[in-house]
Amino acid sequence: MPLLQVRDFPEDIYKEITFEAHRQNRTIAQQTIILIKKGLGEEMSNKERRRLAVERTFSRIIPQDVKAVDYVEFVRKDRDR
Repeated sequence: MPLLQVRDFPEDIYKEITFEAHRQNRTIAQQTIILIKKGLGEEMSNKERRRLAVERTFSRIIPQDVKAVDYVEFVRKDRDR
């Protein structure tokens, strides 16, 4: 993995990164990567990250050929009986 070293980094920015990393329970390196990704517009929102995680999980659990159940139709048929 590449190593990035920044010389003459402003101390006030370093303190802000350190504080935010501690607040988010991350390392300074993790927090710095997140901030750089956000600055480059590459960070996914939490909502998007959760959606992708759910999709990956269900694609492993539920086979693709399984038909989804229409619960509204199911209840209507039951009431008609």
